[in-house]
Amino acid sequence: MEYNLADLFESIVDVVPDREALVYVDHPGTGAERRLTYAGLDAAANRVAHHLIDAGLRPGEHLGLHLYNGIEYLQTVLACLKARIVPVNVNYRYVEEELVYLYRDADLAALVFDAEFTERVAGALPQTEKLRHLVRVGTPHEEAPALDCVEFTAAEAAGSPERGFPPRSPDDLFIIYTGGTTGMPKGVMWRQEDLFFAGLFGGDPSGEPVKRPEELAERVAAGGAGLTFFPTPPLMHGTSTLTTFIAFHYGQRVVIHRKYVPEEVLRTIEKERVSSVSLVGDAMLRPLVDALHGPLKGTDLSSLFSLSSSGAIMSDTVRDQFRALAPNVLLLNNFGSSESGSNGRATDDSGPATGFRLHVNERTQVVDPATREPVAVGEVGRLAQRGHVPLGYYNDPAKTAETFFRRGGERWVLLGDMATIDAEGIVTVLGRGSQCINTGGEKVYPEEVEQALKSHPDVYDALVAGVPDTTWGNHVAAVVQLREGAAPLDLAAVQSHCRTRLAGYKVPRQLVLADTIQRSPSGKADYRWARAVATQADAGAAGSGAGSSGAGT
Repeated sequence: MEYNLADLFESIVDVVPDREALVYVDHPGTGAERRLTYAGLDAAANRVAHHLIDAGLRPGEHLGLHLYNGIEYLQTVLACLKARIVPVNVNYRYVEEELVYLYRDADLAALVFDAEFTERVAGALPQTEKLRHLVRVGTPHEEAPALDCVEFTAAEAAGSPERGFPPRSPDDLFIIYTGGTTGMPKGVMWRQEDLFFAGLFGGDPSGEPVKRPEELAERVAAGGAGLTFFPTPPLMHGTSTLTTFIAFHYGQRVVIHRKYVPEEVLRTIEKERVSSVSLVGDAMLRPLVDALHGPLKGTDLSSLFSLSSSGAIMSDTVRDQFRALAPNVLLLNNFGSSESGSNGRATDDSGPATGFRLHVNERTQVVDPATREPVAVGEVGRLAQRGHVPLGYYNDPAKTAETFFRRGGERWVLLGDMATIDAEGIVTVLGRGSQCINTGGEKVYPEEVEQALKSHPDVYDALVAGVPDTTWGNHVAAVVQLREGAAPLDLAAVQSHCRTRLAGYKVPRQLVLADTIQRSPSGKADYRWARAVATQADAGAAGSGAGSSGAGT
């Protein structure tokens, strides 16, 4: 039995060809939208796949997707899978130097990019000798540099809408580049069969994985339509693309927006009768709460069954605010990574008082990072997952050897999250080991302090980082964005608030008030930025005689 994502998608198309698969809102608020049935999306992907083959791309070569959300993104991913070309996500926020690194590290042979990025692509191209085929989506502005590229509409028109592709393999790769919170981005190499079971739940997140490839389409044919999934983060981050494929494997409908605009997200939930929304943490949920309190008050959310977060935690404070507005919506803090797929889901009692507690799947353990053996109850280790895990990091054998290992005849991946496990098998995630702050010999995990900070009514967003300290080695620094109209907070007020929720050594010793907290487009924390801001503010305070415990500005 072999599981290939293109084969599985085509099997679903064949049983529900006329069912609506994709709704795309180009510019929220303008009313511009496109709709494709499963047969229409399949034919559109076939056209691009045949163009890529005709352009000389071969199985196993890599194609970068340097795109905003759009039909072209998903169309090209499916085209790659059909033609056995490896899709590679590109962070559209990257500047020229970062793009050169990623294009080269990923050995891109082709690139599909939005016209808005023409200048950056043109700047990076001379330094990426393997990149030989460019396809551009949209029209660049008049001053954009000339590029030898094919326009997406022309590529699509030239390709055949029929299938006619050679046989595929479960070993065909799907690469997800992850920037993480430190270091350069790394390409996680997934076999498609492993990704299907680890990241796509074997076709059914709420039930039993399929036992035969044919069973996926049989389930879709036996069921009906009626569900609408709305992945709101950028498709360039793995979570949204995987959420889309989960919806496809149910034979259901997906809605996507070009960019995240909270008011338009709410309008689309109401208009399209959305069933399930996925987002990333407070950075995306809090603006929805604000809009529901303000201009979108009274929006009909009766169709919405679940709202889930992956990649960052929805804090108790913001979840409670949303529950007050939509009490019937199930709020889920999911936990996973580009290296593991899904690990589990937060327990109902997770929070500042108990920690971030998880019901983990049977493939997840907490292990000693040195021996790779399971830790005892209550001991601190690192999360690890076995079975369907990636092959490693592309072009990085050293990091692969550090992260991936074999034990008991199975493949394992060692994740970056520190954790403990209790006697009932509940895992408490402490935070990323790379972000752990050692202050006076005590370990502080930023996520726990951030949860306490966000429970303050005047705090809109917060990140926590360690800053070098001559007395403590490092001290805990909080970078805080206040709510609009809130009075300025001082360090004493923040410390008083946190002491009711945290041990004394975890309470911030420095406060920096920032106009905006910098995060990735999907809402993930940018700890390098937070550390730099706090360190600079600390140096300025020391130079002025204020001391490192003074409030930054």
